[in-house]
Amino acid sequence: MDRLKTAWFGLLLALLAGTGCATAPRGSQTATFTLWQLPNQTHSQIMSYVIRTAHGRIIVIDGGTTGDGPYLKGFLAALGGVVDTWIMSHAHDDHFGALTAILATPDAPAIGRMYASLPDMDWLRKYGYEQDIKPYEQFLAAVDKAGLKVVEAKVGDTFEIDGVRTEVFGVRNPEITKNAINNSSMVWRMWDERKSVLFLGDLGEEGGCKLLASPYANRLRADYVQMAHHGQNGVDEDVYRAIQPRYCLWPTPLWLWDNDKGQGKGSGPWKTLEVRAWLDKLPIERHYVMTEGLCRID
Repeated sequence: MDRLKTAWFGLLLALLAGTGCATAPRGSQTATFTLWQLPNQTHSQIMSYVIRTAHGRIIVIDGGTTGDGPYLKGFLAALGGVVDTWIMSHAHDDHFGALTAILATPDAPAIGRMYASLPDMDWLRKYGYEQDIKPYEQFLAAVDKAGLKVVEAKVGDTFEIDGVRTEVFGVRNPEITKNAINNSSMVWRMWDERKSVLFLGDLGEEGGCKLLASPYANRLRADYVQMAHHGQNGVDEDVYRAIQPRYCLWPTPLWLWDNDKGQGKGSGPWKTLEVRAWLDKLPIERHYVMTEGLCRID
């Protein structure tokens, strides 16, 4: 019990101070939203972001694996335990597993709605992998049992939550059957007067090409970009050149950041080092890597 209390106390301090990485330069004093990139609680790669608007409304993006559920639940409790909107990028359990776990608890946070563009089970069974099926079934069952309102995202959707504006540039792509689930990641931009963030989920090369060929290609520029597919085997270099980010958000554990399969940097099959080399050609001011711990950006 003492260890548990210590862990929660550390979490609250981290929440207030933003451990692991510094905030971006503030510039003007105009009120803006706070963005947290949450660290993984298991060995797995994950994607988990929490946004607090200038007046305290909460938006969650994905959340991570089942093993990340308790940490995220505690994090949200420290923010008041009420979520305005939960955005789910796509149908992989390193993104939705935490929400599955949280919804199964008796004291789950109140969630106003889930906003997503998710595939149906028949499509996922046909084009996903065997290991994708059961977690997704459990996720859909948890959402249904909780009575969570699900809003279907559409390309061109725009909405505003307490000054944080959102525009959707891409939704699921059922016609892309290579790397199918990742390529059905939603793409959206969130911004206010101070900063903008582009979220790519786990979008792959094919989905990235579709995005660049769309009417929204000239609207991709953003201050921050969430690196597609944890920074490896995602969209190609042309997409990042179109975004022209100043800061990169890497939902990426150390082993993946270094492409380390266990024999040292560069020993793995992943493309992270190649992607990092692409970004060296751009005027990037800062990389926010999940392995640094909890990151708070104001």
